[in-house]
Amino acid sequence: MSSSRQEKPTVSRWDAAALALFALAGAAIVITTIIGAVIRIGEVLPGTNVPVHAVFNGTPAEAPIGPGGDAVIVELESATLIAPTLPAASVGALVIQQLVLVAAVTLVVGALLWLSINIIRQRVFSPTNTVLVAVAGFAGLAGAFLVPFFGNMGANGAFAQISAGTFDNVILQVEIGPYILAAFVVAVACLAFTVGQRLQRDTEGLV
Repeated sequence: MSSSRQEKPTVSRWDAAALALFALAGAAIVITTIIGAVIRIGEVLPGTNVPVHAVFNGTPAEAPIGPGGDAVIVELESATLIAPTLPAASVGALVIQQLVLVAAVTLVVGALLWLSINIIRQRVFSPTNTVLVAVAGFAGLAGAFLVPFFGNMGANGAFAQISAGTFDNVILQVEIGPYILAAFVVAVACLAFTVGQRLQRDTEGLV
């Protein structure tokens, strides 16, 4: 009788070193994001003199870029506003923006790290890996859309306070093309892992 027991895959030192470096880089990214979010939330929560990134639609403005510092008319596309006060809704939106950013970065890094561990251990096609690919992809997509969305909500509150409601600048820049392409890539990756999992299962059934 032949034994069907398989030897447990071993991780080479190079693979282990690469995984360790990837883990350290991922941890650094997550920690840096968390620290930045905490600092930003600390700026926002008081609701006074809050710097807010704002997007303009070619609004005319003067900039001292002429000879001798003379003012020249330019079209403003973006700027940082210092709002003396912010409404509670805007404060909440800016806080949520940072929480979404931390959650998205943590999910993406965590899922990719887990996926890397499984692949190095020669567990490439599995239900777990398919889920990890989906989580990393769609968490990244959600973060890329929601972070500027909540930032725009906060900026609108700053506009309303500074202009006393007389300046209408409700702009949310969303280039749908990259999102469609990214969603397609994620879907293809999920499909590839799903098909690979099925083929691997069928192949093992023939052995």
